[in-house]
Amino acid sequence: MNPATDPVLPPLAEWIAGGSHLPVRGPRGAHTLFVRQDGPPAGRPVTLLHGFPTSSHDWAGVAPRLAASGCRVTTLDLLGFGESDKPRRHAYSLLEQADLVEAVWRELGIGGTALVAHDYGVSVAQELLARAPSRITRTAWLNGGLYADLHRPVPVQRLLHGPLGPLLAHAMTERRFTRSMRQVLARPVADGVLHEMWLGIARADGRLLAPRLLRYIDERRTHAARWAAALEGFPGPSLFVWGPADPISGAHVLARVRERIPHAAVVELGGQPPTGHYPQVESPAEVTAALESFLRD
Repeated sequence: MNPATDPVLPPLAEWIAGGSHLPVRGPRGAHTLFVRQDGPPAGRPVTLLHGFPTSSHDWAGVAPRLAASGCRVTTLDLLGFGESDKPRRHAYSLLEQADLVEAVWRELGIGGTALVAHDYGVSVAQELLARAPSRITRTAWLNGGLYADLHRPVPVQRLLHGPLGPLLAHAMTERRFTRSMRQVLARPVADGVLHEMWLGIARADGRLLAPRLLRYIDERRTHAARWAAALEGFPGPSLFVWGPADPISGAHVLARVRERIPHAAVVELGGQPPTGHYPQVESPAEVTAALESFLRD
């Protein structure tokens, strides 16, 4: 590790202090979600969706600079993540997550918005795109399972998604989490950053929800054709900011993107070393620069 160059996120507590807890109602009931808005109220709207198993804090190295560039940045913790409600026996669904994002937009008076998504969030974004593409002004995608047949879950995800998942979730510790994260990160990330990520997961025993949240793997297969069509048929500008060294959804996914969506802009975060599964955490400066340019055009 090189403390002078390793990316550092602001502390989770500082990130939370800048947001609020917003009651919203979806078709399956009412929940309270953690939401932040940064940047000028009349700025260019952009919504950032985070991945599994972390939270909106993943964007803490990117959102302030986007806000400073004139964007009105909305970030939220999806249900079951971070500071949002974590109902223990809930049947979590990507479709409900999309319902709740739409509810946040209604509560905050957000009409058209750019949509930026990572990991789990890409499936929520694809569902939103399939429902109402006219509402999305442009899309930017970071490493995630855009195509269900290309998804390569790491061993711990396979185990948590299996019949022993609930038992294994009780055995999840910060050390095991850190070890799993190191398997998908390709660039150095300080231990302190991973500790802050773990704090968001561990709040309200959120680690125990992993088997329920991982049902998204099955949903991706169910909706694969519809979501791929929404992605490939979107008429607005699209950008892919991709870490090729990601073992879950890296260069093999980017190859299909280039084949199926040749008109899209691509920023491949190669470098030495190349970027892995968490571009906004591993390479926040490069991700921010790419997004700033894309959202300004």
